[in-house]
Order: sequence, then structure tokens, then C-alpha cells
Amino acid sequence: MSERDASLVRGIGLLEATAANMLNTIGVGPFLTIPLAIAAMGGPQAMLGWIAGAVIAVCDGLVWAELGAAMPGAGGPYLYLEQAFGPKSLGRLMSFLFLWSTVFVAPLSTASGAVGFAQYTKFLVPSLGPGQMKALAAGSCLLMMLLLYRDIRSIGRLSVAMWTVVMGTAAWILFGGFTNFQASRIVDFPPGAFHLSTKFFAGFGGAMLIAMYDYGGYYNVCLFGGEVKNPGRTIPRSILISIGVVAVLYLSMNISIISVIPWRDAMKSTAIVSDFMNRLYGRGAANLVTVLILWTAMASVFAILLGFSRVPYAAAAEGRFFGVFARLHPKGRFPSFSLVSLGVASAAACVLSLEELIKALTVIQILIQSMAQCVAVVLIRRYRADITRPFSMWLYPIPAVVALAGWLFILIASGVVYVVAGLLLTAVGIIAYLWRARRRAEWPFVAG
Repeated sequence: MSERDASLVRGIGLLEATAANMLNTIGVGPFLTIPLAIAAMGGPQAMLGWIAGAVIAVCDGLVWAELGAAMPGAGGPYLYLEQAFGPKSLGRLMSFLFLWSTVFVAPLSTASGAVGFAQYTKFLVPSLGPGQMKALAAGSCLLMMLLLYRDIRSIGRLSVAMWTVVMGTAAWILFGGFTNFQASRIVDFPPGAFHLSTKFFAGFGGAMLIAMYDYGGYYNVCLFGGEVKNPGRTIPRSILISIGVVAVLYLSMNISIISVIPWRDAMKSTAIVSDFMNRLYGRGAANLVTVLILWTAMASVFAILLGFSRVPYAAAAEGRFFGVFARLHPKGRFPSFSLVSLGVASAAACVLSLEELIKALTVIQILIQSMAQCVAVVLIRRYRADITRPFSMWLYPIPAVVALAGWLFILIASGVVYVVAGLLLTAVGIIAYLWRARRRAEWPFVAG
């Protein structure tokens, strides 16, 4: 255990870790993006995107599980990339780039949940204007930051309480759908729905991008791995359990909603679950489920901030980032400055639209982290026999190859503008690293 991890408290067990993963994964995403996925493919065949997304999530989850169990420290990928690519050579650049991306990804990811919260609030308060919705989203980020300003044991209990409400909400949606199921709407495909054209693959890629945004979060436990009990067992189990439960839940939720609301109507909805409940049980039930979804959105913001706030701390504690981020609360022993800084940045990111947030954070993560980790797991196996691996992915290296191919396909489908922006951000990050390395006489200016 490193010195920085020794300062943390290992107070998170399997239940709490799984709850934190699922809170991050479920969030408000599927309650907002089901119409977007249907619109991307132009019909109920959009479920292909969710199925393909589940396959990629499982494969990528196995990558996270192996790396997380082998290196259960605060910071997750920051540690994995450093060790895989060489802690005294290229790994310095790779870990720095992950940290660089986190400065942007963490606020974008947190803000996406908060913006979703504001959009569903408009169902209850239709008079809300654009400015008021942005202010509401920003305020929700700051509120969750305050709730996280406490020791890790109480956070674990709070995560389980939030997770219970989230699962109850999902169960109600599934009950409503399956008790009013109309199979004809599930197979109401438009003409040429499965014609393998450029349009089909573009729509398929768009649906997969949305699906992966919604599945994202199953790895949350890896970001605070230094605070997990028995991490060699807890981390892989919590990841795989989270993916399995969420995949079944998402597919069932899609089928439930499309079987009640014709897809041509569903793709135009801005509050699909509220409209779904309104059709089945009336306005009162719609208002109640909206309140529960708002709780879910807040739980997602809570979980995202929890995980990402540990990443700058991990780097700063090793002298690889600004020292102020290494500050721990004197009593609670949690990264106080890192939490507050990311919370404030998340509030500022709420000026962006949901679509902008989703595409930007997905492209940045794929370019700098997701594809690099698929390579990292191979490098660890081949060149780092000194690293103990309590968990080994099944059917190695197939899951890593499938995940890498899936990420590449989604990246291509995301659009030229976002890819170019992501590449520019990466280039600026490389320049920033080289400037810092030269000043500190580190690799590549001084041999490792």
C-alpha cells in the first residue's frame, strides 16, 4: 500500500461499492436518453445499440476489474496507465494525460446529471426558463458537494440509501410497462430498418454512444480503490454485478416504455418516464415518478463527484499535481480541496447543453483513457510480472480487443467536430506535460 493510500480509510464493502457503481451508472441518463437513442436509429431497432453497448460494457468492465484488483489505489486509471506504460518513462505522460482529461471529464460528467435534473424539474414546473434551469443545475452540483464533505463510512451508508430509492423507481417503471405490455409496438419497425447502409451504421453508432454514456459508471469503485475493503475481491465483483444488473434493467426499461408509448411519440419526449406514467396512471403518478427521478439524478451527481474527487488527490499526494489537491480533511480524512474544486467546476459546466456534455465527455474519455486501458491490461500481463493480479479477465485477450474495437467505432460515429476538439485537447495536454517535465527535469528530458 502506498503512503497516500495509507492515509485513507478502507471503509467501503461490496454492497456499498456496488451501490456507488450503480448510482453512477443509472443516474438520470436512461430517463433522458431513451428518446435520443430511438431518434438516432429511427425506430425500436435502437435496442440494438443498447445490446451492443452491454457487450462493450462487459468487455471493458473486465479490463477495469483486472486492473482495479491488481492496483487498488486512489485514482484508478492514473495508477494503471503509469504502471503499464512505465512509471519512469512513457507512463508519466500517459498518467498526466489522464489527469489532464479528468480536469475536464469530471465537471462534464457531473454537470450532465445536474442538467438532467433541471430538465425533469421542468416537467413539474413548466414555467422554468433556460436561465433558471442552468442555475438549478449548478446549485444541485454545489449541494451534492456539501453532502460529500464528510468521512467515507457515512458516505457508504448514504450511497446504499440512495441506491434503494433508485431501484424502487426502476421497479415501478418495469411493473407499469409489463402489466400494460403491447408486443406489436416493439416490432413496429419502419421500412428498411435493418438495411445495412451508411445511414444504418451512423445511427447505430449514435445509439451506441448514448448507450455507453448511460452504462458508464460501472468502474466508479476503481476511482476510490484506496478506500475499499478486500479490494482484490470487492472491486471485480462490484463491477461485474453492476454491469449485469444495469444491462438487464436498461433493456427491460426500453421494452417497457416502447410497448406503452409508440416510438414515433417517444422519440419526441423530453421527459419520457413522466409521459409514460402519465399515460398509465395519470398526472399524480407522473409527478411522483418525476420526483423519484430527480432523486436518482442527485444520487448520480453524488456518486460521480465521490469518485472523481479522489483522482487529483492521488496525483497530488505523489507530487505529480498541484500540492493543494493533496489536502485531507483533518478529521474526516477525505480529499477536501479536490472535492470542492471539482464541485465548483461542475457547477460552472452546467452552462452547456446535455447533448454537448454527453458527446464531449465521451470523446475525451475514449481518446485519453478507454482505449489506452485496453492496451494497458496487455502490457501489465506481458511486462509486469511483479504486479500481483487477484483477478484475471475471462477469455483473455478477447474482451480487451472487443472493447478497443467498440470504443474506436463509437469515436468515429461521434462526429468530426468532437473528435478534432478531443485531439486538440490531447495535444495541449502533451505540450503542458512537456513544459512541466522540462522544468522538473523529468522524462523525456532526463532518462528514467
